[in-house]
Amino acid sequence: MNAILQKELKVTVPTKTVEIEPVQKQVVYETKQLNLWYGEKHALKNIDLDIYENEVTAIIGPSGCGKSTYIKTLNRMIEMVPVVKTSGEIKYRGRNILDRSYTVEELRTKVGMVFQKPNPFPKSIFENVVYGPKIHGIKDKKILKEIAEKSLRQAALWDEVKDRLNENAYGLSGGQQQRLCIARCLAIEPDVILMDEPTSALDPISTLKVEELVQELKKDFSIIIVTHNMQQAARISDKTAFFLNGEVIEYSDTNRIFSNPTDKRTEDYITGRFG
Repeated sequence: MNAILQKELKVTVPTKTVEIEPVQKQVVYETKQLNLWYGEKHALKNIDLDIYENEVTAIIGPSGCGKSTYIKTLNRMIEMVPVVKTSGEIKYRGRNILDRSYTVEELRTKVGMVFQKPNPFPKSIFENVVYGPKIHGIKDKKILKEIAEKSLRQAALWDEVKDRLNENAYGLSGGQQQRLCIARCLAIEPDVILMDEPTSALDPISTLKVEELVQELKKDFSIIIVTHNMQQAARISDKTAFFLNGEVIEYSDTNRIFSNPTDKRTEDYITGRFG
């Protein structure tokens, strides 16, 4: 076939535009019609809330609105209060955690928690980090060392403590202690990390480090953070839920909550008219 014939046989095929659908994130927690009472006090009222994976979800609201109560139901820590009773459902990865067949031990291997005040154990830095893996039966020293280094690196603390692993954790600063507690949480390889006002007891520099850490961790974990600091919620979260008097008043993308809330009570709270 000569060159002229080849040229005549060339056909132009129109290009086809392929639309790429946005990735649908999986729901980690589904809360449906959750009610909770402390004795006669109705603390949570008909809570409906979906939490998505690999996002930071902030829970905001004035003191006493149910923020911490809600987050403590997500790993059933609230059951430590003897007068508590609940109704409704909280599904984690499709399974109702309030079902008594779901053990607390099983749940808490998947859902870690970091508290308001740093609470390191009176042990060495190393022993703090590997406490959870040891409880779960890991005894090999080499594996424990690997877990400790990985967890401390994930918590952005390794470079500061790698030469001090055998020192008592109480010798660390407040911000370092909080990141150590985060490392201890990460050592059990959870799926979800709950944070109950994790920076309220920290100085501004330590707060910034924890906020930067949260942004990094959401690549691998789903994070739910209770915060009294609305600027912090605006800085670090993907979605925000506004609680008031035990109810979810509004829940949406953080940018929309802070720029164009649909409920006047949300607007009043974020503009400082109350709370």
